[in-house]
Amino acid sequence: MKIEILGTGCTKCKMLYEITQNAVKKAGIEAEIEKVEDITSIMNYGVMSTPALVVNGEVKTSGRLPSTDEILGFLGK
Repeated sequence: MKIEILGTGCTKCKMLYEITQNAVKKAGIEAEIEKVEDITSIMNYGVMSTPALVVNGEVKTSGRLPSTDEILGFLGK
């Protein structure tokens, strides 16, 4: 599973990265978590506000911090 955190490095982007890491650990799954800070790459997803969470190429949230339980839902757990 590939998870991307889209954002320019702001505080909320860093928080989303940490929340996502905790959710993956809690789910007990293998996942590659990558920070994407390049504006062009972010815009290629059609994301206009960050932070954004992308799971296997699909934007799940943008412009807000999802809860750990919400992320677990995105991960199928």
